[in-house]
Amino acid sequence: MTRTGGGALTLSEDDRGPGARRIGRLVALLLVVALGVGGWVGVRRAIDSFTPAQCEVRASGQSFTWAPDQASNTAVITAIAIRRGLPPRAATIAIATAIQESKVRNITYGDRDSVGLFQQRPSQGWGTVEQIMNPEYSSNAFYDALIKVPDWQNADIAHAAQEVQRSADGTAYAQHEGKARVTASVLAGYSPAGIGCRLEAPTTAGSASAVADLISQDHGLTARVEGDTVVLDAQTSEQAWAVGAWGVARAIDTGVVRVSVGDQQWSRSRSSSALTWHSADSTGLSTRVVIALR
Repeated sequence: MTRTGGGALTLSEDDRGPGARRIGRLVALLLVVALGVGGWVGVRRAIDSFTPAQCEVRASGQSFTWAPDQASNTAVITAIAIRRGLPPRAATIAIATAIQESKVRNITYGDRDSVGLFQQRPSQGWGTVEQIMNPEYSSNAFYDALIKVPDWQNADIAHAAQEVQRSADGTAYAQHEGKARVTASVLAGYSPAGIGCRLEAPTTAGSASAVADLISQDHGLTARVEGDTVVLDAQTSEQAWAVGAWGVARAIDTGVVRVSVGDQQWSRSRSSSALTWHSADSTGLSTRVVIALR
């Protein structure tokens, strides 16, 4: 053994046996790994903090992103189609139209007196400005016109949209078909667990009764309020996933923090983990939807 200048005992390399040297190397390796993992966690947290809030829809091997307010508006558009008994194609046409007209944002301006998601004009009989600025009203107005288009179910999306909108360039709607189709499939419940949203925590607590009222308004379904949760026992798997996807898409407006459909759960977070659903304790019913506000 040798001593330091201060008199403390130290082990020289020659004093340590093979076992001690192996342990030392292992400790060093573990420290490097720990620092690497910690560094990666830090990097991921930094990425999450700088990545804007967003939603993602996925179906048939395709994925598309939406800003949270856009996702919420597509949820309303799709829910109204479902409530009216229209097929997902109707929602696809409506979403493609809204992308072209307003980027699916409920704007208060446009060409001449056009306003809202579909840029409907009060002077052309679409309703008052106040009515058109209500997404449920404007969606219903769009579908009222769409179902009057001959053979709209089989027509090209651009043709069907143009027959409703009568815009300057009716071919422009076609470019949005892919994104609209995937979004409608997810929000209509045909692509389970196909939507996630990375969001900040709510600044104020949401209201379970307000969410139940919105489900009634958009989907025409009656959900029950149990404390800070809203529970809906759907009639079909598609209906359950439609309401579950709606709950995620509208979380930016409602303050929803968790949505469960059967044994799958989405949890609100700024992390990229909030873009997907995860296994959760099963309710025992694959068609039960539980939307939590706390």
